[in-house]
Amino acid sequence: APESLMQALEDLDYLAALDNNGNLSEFGIIMSEFPLDPQLSKSLLASCEFECVDEMLTIAAMVTAPSCFLQAPPGTEEIALACWRRFSHPAGDHFTLINIFNAFKEASASSTDQGGTERWCCDCFLSCAALRMAAIIRAELLAIMKRIELPVSEPHFGSKENALSIKKALLSGYFMHIARDVDGSGNYLMLTHRQVAQLHPSSSYHNTRRIPEWVLFHEFSVSEDNFIRVVSEISPDLLAELVPQYYFSNLPPSESKDILQEVINHMTPVSATKEEQK
Repeated sequence: APESLMQALEDLDYLAALDNNGNLSEFGIIMSEFPLDPQLSKSLLASCEFECVDEMLTIAAMVTAPSCFLQAPPGTEEIALACWRRFSHPAGDHFTLINIFNAFKEASASSTDQGGTERWCCDCFLSCAALRMAAIIRAELLAIMKRIELPVSEPHFGSKENALSIKKALLSGYFMHIARDVDGSGNYLMLTHRQVAQLHPSSSYHNTRRIPEWVLFHEFSVSEDNFIRVVSEISPDLLAELVPQYYFSNLPPSESKDILQEVINHMTPVSATKEEQK
């Protein structure tokens, strides 16, 4: 549909993947080297700047591979949730996926045979096939980065500085995937589409007392209940710092946009803001 085509071109423009003539920019050409959706490619490239490449490679692989969470048999749902909570990270689902992948690597390294890894996955209600696929995808993405001579930083997962860097890299590509809890009960209003959604049951925030107000989500699924999947908490200050101004100015009016505008006004002097908009 023409509308879908125009929306796709607009999204590529927001990601700085197009030049003024509508052709791929130099940055867009590098993005196109990766067999990923443009937002994920942008986040992966941004991780070079924020020195969190190792962690973003894992995130990109985990969200590209099929879901690693198995459907719990009837009567074992609580056991499965308890297993998954062992991997939960307070910063959100993207970080939880890193914990799961790292634990899978450790289990694979310590197992003397293939059956040991499969038993570990089964005990944790995780898909061994999906995690192996993620490992293959990650290796392919790493090979592409080395082929085009992009810097690959060492892993630093676990530090506050690294967590902030990962969020900055994610926001560089997924600033169009932001939602805000508008009533404190987990009803998230997406800034772009103005639709309300709830956290997917596989989220580490699901059925917890702590529900973040602002989140970045990987994807939105339409069903009987609208869900946002793979979500991590972000701050409006960080979003205001990284969101492209021309994208922000095109957001539909909302209370969330007003909050972000106040943050931007406090961060940037009025004269500088006018010059940037100009």
